[in-house]
Amino acid sequence: MSIFVLTQNAVNRYQAKRLVKIVRACYSNMESAKSETLCIPMQSAKAFVKNCITAAGASNNHANDMAELLVTADYRGHFSHGLNRLEMYVNDLKTQITSTEGDPKVEKETAATAMVDGRNLLGPAVGTFCMDLAIKKAKEAGVGWVAARQSNHYGIAGYYALMASNQGLIGMSMTNTSPFVVPTRAKTATLGTNPVAFAAPAKSGKSFVLDMATSTVAVGKIELQQRKNEAIPTGWGADPNGVETNDPSKVLQGGGLLPLGGSEQSGGYKGYGLAMMVEVMCGILAGAGFGPNIRKWGTTERIADLGQCFIAVDPNAFCPGFENRMQDLMDLQRDLNPSDPKKPVLVAGDPERSHMTKCDSLGGIPYPQNIVKHMNEMGEKLGVESMKAI
Repeated sequence: MSIFVLTQNAVNRYQAKRLVKIVRACYSNMESAKSETLCIPMQSAKAFVKNCITAAGASNNHANDMAELLVTADYRGHFSHGLNRLEMYVNDLKTQITSTEGDPKVEKETAATAMVDGRNLLGPAVGTFCMDLAIKKAKEAGVGWVAARQSNHYGIAGYYALMASNQGLIGMSMTNTSPFVVPTRAKTATLGTNPVAFAAPAKSGKSFVLDMATSTVAVGKIELQQRKNEAIPTGWGADPNGVETNDPSKVLQGGGLLPLGGSEQSGGYKGYGLAMMVEVMCGILAGAGFGPNIRKWGTTERIADLGQCFIAVDPNAFCPGFENRMQDLMDLQRDLNPSDPKKPVLVAGDPERSHMTKCDSLGGIPYPQNIVKHMNEMGEKLGVESMKAI
């Protein structure tokens, strides 16, 4: 074995441990109500991300895509997929496990479809390219459907669905991910959390935005319960024998996450089916890696080769008045009498809008102090000016 391989393996192990520490730090601070925060203006956060990504070797255009995605995730309250992921992307660029040169390439297309080679570029660069193409086709043909291979982690799926709904279209996006979900009746994790997002525009401009994993929870929530030395709720995970467990250590040490719904008795086979659907639409349709063939989370011994799917639909190609009916549907739910007077009935997208309103009132995004400190320390090593709080 060459010195390079030995060194690269050591780097891979270091990166995996480093990533786990960052994600854990983020979850720890999000869960602590007493955690002190620093308010960072969105433009400052975007500039910081862009400068870090370009310093790591990416082009300005791809860095812009990354900055828009990560800061949007935090602005919408999805801190697990925002700024705290930045170091992972920087490391992937610096070690060149993610490519820095070129742009995604359309391999073949029809009036309404396209097959894209992501060329192992940053996931947000691939995703933005693909959804822009799907939107263009939808405006011309009524529907745009784009599948991509050779992609990487692309952040929150909802970002791409919103790209379409912000232009009056229905948007969908999904991606396969590293295997950590145990199929119903199985013992081995062979599927990812395989998120899917759906956004539909309404009259008020406030879209219905569903952004969900096809597992019951993310692995970060399992890690949090383990650190707190607390049991996990039933339906979250399975032990190494595929048996539902309340012990987080058994999930993390050879077990895995359960599909959305939990066990077979509580409907977990439905989440399993949804995860398989995403796998078909992404890995299988695009000819990308799929299921257990995808590299494990936190490792970089080989390229990710994720498959992703982007769909845009023009409602005007169907019955007129879509946005009015969409608004009525959402308002019907919101106007229901809540079971708890302190908790009004919401629809998908409402919690994110609430967080965005909070950020607007603050003049920026409230980040835990130690996350800002860590990001600034990373930026300093790259020669990037630190973010400044207001």
